[in-house]
Amino acid sequence: MSTIADTIPVASQHLIHDIGPQPQSFDIEGATKDNINYRTVAWSGRYLQLTLMSIPPGGDIGLEAHPETDQFLRLDAGNGRVQMGATKDRLSFERDVSDGWCVLVPAGTWHNVTNTGTTPMQLYTIYAPAHHAPGKVQATAAAAKADTHDEPAAWSVQPPKHPSDKH
Repeated sequence: MSTIADTIPVASQHLIHDIGPQPQSFDIEGATKDNINYRTVAWSGRYLQLTLMSIPPGGDIGLEAHPETDQFLRLDAGNGRVQMGATKDRLSFERDVSDGWCVLVPAGTWHNVTNTGTTPMQLYTIYAPAHHAPGKVQATAAAAKADTHDEPAAWSVQPPKHPSDKH
């Protein structure tokens, strides 16, 4: 089994290595608050994945739906507005969220989280199954959108039929 050896760039005191599906432990709150990237894949397992996110004021994670992926998000800093619904045009679930709040997104649900504060919104998210390339770092939302090489590792367990995400 291969491991990911690259250091993920976050603030100097919380360097993380995505070592693939190996035992791992680190200060998740510190790493989340120190993360300066739109998306940083911090740990990739066979069945789930942890990413750190930093969303600038007025920015968002992007309206999307993952047909085969449940998702857990937790805010460790900042304020936001979560919207979810069965279709992208009917986001019937809306909540204001802040430090300490979690957001639970069932597979197939359209969702977005928008930073409504004046400072970066720092959060982490857990995907099940894994959704991104191990160790992937995307500095901005635009970089993430343009990235054509962001697939889960071959050793991750994916649904037999893997429908594309919807944006």
